[in-house]
This record gives sequence, structure tokens and C-alpha cells, in this order.
Amino acid sequence: MRLILLFTALAVALGLAVVASQTPAPLPISTPADAFSAGRAMADVREIARVPHPVGSEDHARVQTYLMERMTALGLNPHIQTGPLSPRAVQRMAREGRSANGLAAANLVGVLQGRDSGRPAVLMMAHYDSVPGSPGAADDATGVAAILEAVRAIKARGGADRDLIVLLTDAEELNLDGARVFFAAHPWRDRVGAVVNLEARGGGGRAMMFETGPGNAGTIADYARATRGATGGPSSNALAVFVYRSMPNGTDFTVAANRGLAGINLAFIGRPDQYHSPAATPDALDQGSLQHIGSQALEVADVWLRAPALPKATKNAVYADLFGLMVVRHPPMAGWGLLAVAALAAGFAVWRVRRVLGLRLGAVVRGAADGLWLMAGAVVAGQAVRVLAGPVGGRVQSPETYYTLLRRLPVLEIGVVLALSGLALLTIMGRAGGRGVALALVAAAALTTVLGGVDPVVLGAAVVAVGLSLWPHAETETPWEGWLGLIALVLAMGVVVQALAPEAAFLLIWPVLVAAVAAAAAGLISPRLAKGAALIPAALATAGVGGWLLMQGHGVFLGVGMDLPGVLGVIALLVALLARPLAPGSGGGRKAAPRIAGGLAAGGLAVGLGARLIA
Repeated sequence: MRLILLFTALAVALGLAVVASQTPAPLPISTPADAFSAGRAMADVREIARVPHPVGSEDHARVQTYLMERMTALGLNPHIQTGPLSPRAVQRMAREGRSANGLAAANLVGVLQGRDSGRPAVLMMAHYDSVPGSPGAADDATGVAAILEAVRAIKARGGADRDLIVLLTDAEELNLDGARVFFAAHPWRDRVGAVVNLEARGGGGRAMMFETGPGNAGTIADYARATRGATGGPSSNALAVFVYRSMPNGTDFTVAANRGLAGINLAFIGRPDQYHSPAATPDALDQGSLQHIGSQALEVADVWLRAPALPKATKNAVYADLFGLMVVRHPPMAGWGLLAVAALAAGFAVWRVRRVLGLRLGAVVRGAADGLWLMAGAVVAGQAVRVLAGPVGGRVQSPETYYTLLRRLPVLEIGVVLALSGLALLTIMGRAGGRGVALALVAAAALTTVLGGVDPVVLGAAVVAVGLSLWPHAETETPWEGWLGLIALVLAMGVVVQALAPEAAFLLIWPVLVAAVAAAAAGLISPRLAKGAALIPAALATAGVGGWLLMQGHGVFLGVGMDLPGVLGVIALLVALLARPLAPGSGGGRKAAPRIAGGLAAGGLAVGLGARLIA
């Protein structure tokens, strides 16, 4: 029964993640005038992205003329603001074999007048230039077209209280020069109170709000309220904002955020093979992505245009969307309270189980060690798949390596997920470790070193994983000690992350809270886990929270997976944390776990190698 319940819960989790990761259906041209329609916006996408239109090209001038006409027709009274290209932009053009002589960044700026122009204005921003060789249907014709459609919808909803400034920047692909020029010299720069920026790194997927201005609690409250009416709902979490701030990447929004402005930065990063590619055509664009990004941008801008006050920098919020249905948020300090509740629930489970069965401290410690083994093994296995997928090298120093990896990223994700699923299965079944597993990890570490060079992180993880694999431990008749060990480990990790980076701690705190409450409920129902009802809390947690975790993992991998494929080890650990009590104490399924895990890991490595041929 347990084995059936385990795989049913995992299958439901996977199904929820897949369904929730889909883009919404694009709304047709016949959609009511006050709503966002991807069907209407696609007319602009097709015109802008007919062919590549980098700065200085004839088609760049064509797109500029077209957009000025569109902005005029929308009543924005546009004008062109010019400014010099930066030295870095000039150098980039030279590397591309193009001359910057006589060229300047040319922003297209217009305004939709509100009832009170004395109030701080809302700025909607996207760039209209593309890279050479790519039509740029997603990056960033989608953003430009979405803004134009949003302006039309806002007008259809009636006059707003404050002005809407529309800024279509130039030379973003060169060095964010258009945004720099606007915020350095335009007379309207000091009127801006909040910013909505639209971007893309790929040709599809759900549009995520991945960056905000500083002190974002007010911004997130408005985003949560506004996106309840957006097609496809919200898509954002505090971890994405936290991680992006630590990365060297930048968009036009970077310039606004550096000025301390409130705002949101939206982008979709699915179908990564289309990023800066000749394949980024209007026909290849996922129109559901256009619908999602445009609808979110419209609803947030509309809320701010009609709000009594715009958000100010206060504290950062801890938040995440739940399957695109709603946003759950709380202050950073509330994380300590949630950890305390989780610890109390886990303590109750320990008390109940000790009274009936007793607990061996050594076995609980071994359960925690299994979780460490899983994360360390994930670093090794993930990097092994990565080096097999190739090419090996620094993506920042080698653009060709970067774009090749983007093309292979979906296949690489499949390979990493398969390999890590094998490790997670062993952890769930309480079969982590053993000599055969240790030898496999040594081989994987050797493979990464031979193909990818010496990596101290991978070698350190291999030492930890192999050492824990060889640590002997007796099998237990119930999963309680392994389950409580994993809960203790994640609680400890949650305390550390809460202390150092409270915005990111929710990814650990929320699942361990659910797992601890499930353990308390199971202990109350049947400490021996003899009744099927005692397994229901863990099964529901695995299906629901596990699906949410898999969805988060997909977004994380698209963002940083090419550099840190082992990051999915944290997701694997949290899924194992939820599913651990569903493992059978004995029987054929438990004995077959090492063979199944080995097959999954081998399949992951094979898929990684196949990425060279598939993509």
C-alpha cells in the first residue's frame, strides 16, 4: 500500500507542476476592449520583428518610424530623445563588425495624461532594438507590443488619476544605453514614481516577476492584489528577486532600481533556444507568454495609475505565488515564528513516537545524514550530466558556450532531474549509501574532473557524499527515524538561511512546516503508522507541496541550471522530506530501490550525453 501511495503522490505532484507551469491561452482580437489581448498585440509583434533591427540598421529606422506612428495614434504625443552611445556599446559594435560613427541612442517617449499630472507618474518601459541576426520577436518586440496594447486597454477603462509615461528604449542590447540616457537627462525622469519593465530571455514560458525596487513590501502587496485579475495569475517569489540581485545580469530596470525607484521587472525565459537567435520569429513565439506578461503588466500599471499613493521603499517581503492562483506573503521576521511552530510540531511527533516505539538518536542522526548525502550527491551527479552535455567553459567569457548551453538547457534539465530522482528515491527508501553507490559517485566525480577540469566544489561534495555512503547503518522497520532526521536537518538549514537571507528562507521553512505538521498528525493518528489514515497527511503534503516545489525547481533551473545544475538537490531534499514516511519498511519495492535508482541515474547521464546530438 505504501509503495502505491508513494508513487501516486509523486505522480500527482509532477502533474500539478506540469499543469501549473503552462502559459495561459492567448485571448483573441474579439476580447473586450478593457482587457489585454495577445491577439491584438501580435499585430505589432509581427511588424516590429519582421527582420533583425539592431541599432544603426535600416530596419531599426523602420521600426522607430512605425512605433512613433503607433504611439501617436494612441494619443501619447511621442518625441525622440537622443543621447550618446557609451564606450562599451561602441566597443561591442566594433566586435560585431559594425561602426558606431554618427549613431546615438534614440528613445521614444510619450505620455498618457492623467487627471492630476502633479502626482508621481507610472513608467512602462521596454526596448525596441534587437541584436544582429535575430528578429527579436520575444526580446523585446513582445515587451513593446504589450505596452502598446496595455495603453489601449487603460484608455478603454477610462481616465487614470496619474500620468502614464511610455518609454521605448534604444540600445539596450548594447549596454542599456537608452535607459541610462533617459534617467540621466530627460526632464521627466524626476516625475517617475514607479516602473513596469518588460523583458524576455527566450521564446516562451510563464512570465515571472523576478526583480523589484528596494524595500519591496508595498510593491509586492500591490502586485498580489493586481495580478488576481491577470490572465494566468501571478508568477513570482522572493527567492527569484534575491538570486537575481546577486547575479551580474542587467536590464533597463537595473538603471531605474539603482535610483531607488519602486517597480517590477517581468520576463519569460522558456524556450531558451530562441534567445538572440534567428529562430526568434513571431510565428515561433509562444503567444501565451505574451498574454501572461502583458496582462500582468497591464493590471499592475492600472492599479498604480489609480492608487492614492505609489509604493515606497520599506522592508523586503517574503512571498511566493501558489500555482499562479494567489500570492502568499509575510514579513521577514515571521519566518522565525514559522520555524518555531515547525519545531513544536516536530517535537510533538517525537514525544508521541517515543512513548510507543522509542527512538534511536543514532538512527535519527543517520536520517539527517541521508539528507546531506542527497545534496552532496546532487552536486556531483548534476555536474556529471552538465559536462556530458557540454560544452565546458565559462559562459560569460564565451558567448558561443552560453548560447549553445541555452539551446541544450531543456534536455540538460531532463537529464539532471532523472539523475537526482535516483538519489532522492534512495533517500526516501532509506537506502542512501553503500559501496556500490560510493563507487558510482567516485566515477561521476572523476568524469567531471576529466571533462570539465578540477572543481573544488564538486570534489568537496564528492568527498562528503562518498564518506556518508560508506557510513554503515542498520535498516529500520519504520520510516520515523529517517523522517524525523530529515525534518531536523531542514529545520537547521532553515534557521541558518533565515538568519543570513530571510527573503530566501521560505523555500525551506514552508515545506518543513508542512512536513512537521504532517508528522504530528501521523503521530496523533497512529504512532506505529499502522493505519492507512496516518499516511494521508504525508501523501497530501507530497502531492501538493511537492508539486509546488517541482514548479519552483523548474524556474530555478531555467535561471541558473546551466551554471549550477546541482541546485536542484535542495528541491530533491525537500520532496524526500515530504515523501519519506510513505516508503515501505521492507519488501520487494525497498530492495529494488538501488536498481531503479541506478537506472534513473544512468538514464540521466545518457540524456546529458544525448543533448549534444538533440540540441
